[in-house]
Amino acid sequence: MKRINFKTEYCIMALFSLTLFGFSLSSAAYAAAPIKAMVKPAKAKNVILFIGDGMGLSTVTAARIYDGQSRGETGEENLLSFEKLPNTALVKTYNTNAQVPDSAGTATAMNTGVKTRAGAINIGPSAPLGNCAAGLANQLPTLAEAAHDKGMAVGVVTTTRITHATPATVYGKSPNRNWEADSNIPESQRAFGCTDLAKQLVEFPFTVALGGGSAQFYGKNKGGKRLDPAADLPGKWAKRTGGHFVSTGTAMKAVPNDSKPLLGLFNKDHLRYSLDRTVDDLEPSLTDMTLKAIDRMKDNPKGYYLMVEAGRIDHAHHEGKAGYALADTQELSRAVQAALDAVDLSETLILVTADHSHVFTMAGYPTRGNPILGLVVGNDEHGHAEETPELAKDGLPYTTLGYANGPGAISGARTMPDTGINAKQQATIALYSETHGGEDVPLYAAGPGSSDVRGVIEQNVIFTFMMRSLGLMP
Repeated sequence: MKRINFKTEYCIMALFSLTLFGFSLSSAAYAAAPIKAMVKPAKAKNVILFIGDGMGLSTVTAARIYDGQSRGETGEENLLSFEKLPNTALVKTYNTNAQVPDSAGTATAMNTGVKTRAGAINIGPSAPLGNCAAGLANQLPTLAEAAHDKGMAVGVVTTTRITHATPATVYGKSPNRNWEADSNIPESQRAFGCTDLAKQLVEFPFTVALGGGSAQFYGKNKGGKRLDPAADLPGKWAKRTGGHFVSTGTAMKAVPNDSKPLLGLFNKDHLRYSLDRTVDDLEPSLTDMTLKAIDRMKDNPKGYYLMVEAGRIDHAHHEGKAGYALADTQELSRAVQAALDAVDLSETLILVTADHSHVFTMAGYPTRGNPILGLVVGNDEHGHAEETPELAKDGLPYTTLGYANGPGAISGARTMPDTGINAKQQATIALYSETHGGEDVPLYAAGPGSSDVRGVIEQNVIFTFMMRSLGLMP
């Protein structure tokens, strides 16, 4: 899709936002809610936005305990790396047409400053989903475009397909998040000129792009999904840009430190869960990719914008597999710590948040240090741990972690719940896939401009924090 003149479009958005000052946001609110800076923010050279996809507060709490218990601690006293950041806020995540949001609408809010419909990638809320012509007429300017226009480097890292909803909001615009390859666009819409997200990525002037989803970039001759059987978007991209294309973590680490762009696609689909990776795995970890991205962008004299997504937290929750979600949250914590160790916080704003939550719960009255992935064991009348698990009315024990809905629901009489890292937690309502949750999510921040991160905010204000810190808006 055609690039937008950011300055012109943002001025229109800013004028509209002034008319909203002092009023609550409604579904018609296109622009970022105006906020008054507590103090004039220090200017940042770089911004790193970490998104734990689906990492609601209950996930953070459970992952904190899981992380501590993995080191032999009781866990409750532990803190994940990003929980130590000095500034925090709660973020309202609804989309303009949805009380409980999806990742496309929420990531759009963070990357454009505009709340929009669930399912839309950087398209204004007046455009119906799946309507190419309306989408082309309602494209939103993005932070990455503003950063690139200023001469900054732009990077995106994810453990999902790089054309998936959250990473796509860095570089793409689409009225349907599912238009990842050209074969995904309905024939009736192709004639209007919409471009699939894979093609948009290779046409975007990124510095680093690392993730999965190579099938979206190739035709069937190479096991891909594109309409042209001989399609090879990475090959054409490398020839046109002189950039490095890699498909293994080993090759990624071996790429020399030059000024050429780097594209890495490490799986036909999503990358593997952290728990499924092996010592000799050819896929890089989230931490590996984060450090590589920082290393390749740090020498840009104008700075950089990097978005890093731990996307498979969300997928594990949808499958009802809490242990997998917690392990990928733990990996996000490692990646954040690695970034903190690699950058200068006097010139780099680091934000860590979630796009939305999940219907994931911690229940019962387990004793201190009870295994977070185990059965609830309570305390006796003297306040000491019992020797056996608590029993529900059906005479069976129950786990601390569970879901309000999902594939782990029981039909008929409840069975003995599974426990441990591979367990599928029991759920109340039977669904093929567990759903997102609608409660607020946390935002953690450090670096220039982070002092404004406080209170309860609209999700699109995260865009304002980043733009203001970079000096791209007043």
